[in-house]
Amino acid sequence: MGGTGYTIKRNFPFAKEIVWEAWTDPEAFATWFGTDKLKMRDVALDVRVGGTWSGTMELPDGTERRWTGEYEVLDQPNELVMSITDTGVLAGNLETYTLTLDGKGHHTEMTLTQSGGNLSDDEYERAKAGTESFMDSMEAKVLPMLKARHDAM
Repeated sequence: MGGTGYTIKRNFPFAKEIVWEAWTDPEAFATWFGTDKLKMRDVALDVRVGGTWSGTMELPDGTERRWTGEYEVLDQPNELVMSITDTGVLAGNLETYTLTLDGKGHHTEMTLTQSGGNLSDDEYERAKAGTESFMDSMEAKVLPMLKARHDAM
C-alpha cells in the first residue's frame, strides 16, 4: 500500500469526441475494459457527476470480479475523473482514474492516471500493464468501430 500510482499517455488517430465515447458508451466500454481475454457483462454507465458505473468481469478461472465506481468530474470531451474499485463496494478510500483528452483535429493525446495510494508500487505496475492492454483493445477495436459509426451518420 502507499504506492504512487501510474500515468499512461497514448496518441490516437481519432478525434477526442470518439475517444470520449469509448469511455462513456456502455457497449464500447464493455468491449475494451477487459480486452478480448476477459468478458465484461452487465455494464451500466450513469455518466453524470455523482452517477455510478459498474460491470462484471468474467475471469479465466470462472470467477467474477465486480467493478464499480462513481463519476466525480465530467468536462465532455476533455476530462473525466471517476473512482474505481474491483471490490464491488463504493466505500472507503477508492482508487481514481483521471482521464484528460487533448484533441488536435483527428488526433487525440490521452493521459490516464490511476492514483489513490491503495496499492503497492508493484501492484500499480501490474495494474498499469493491465490498463495498457485495455488501451490496446480500445485502439484496435473500439475506436475504429466508433469512427465508422460516426462516419455513417
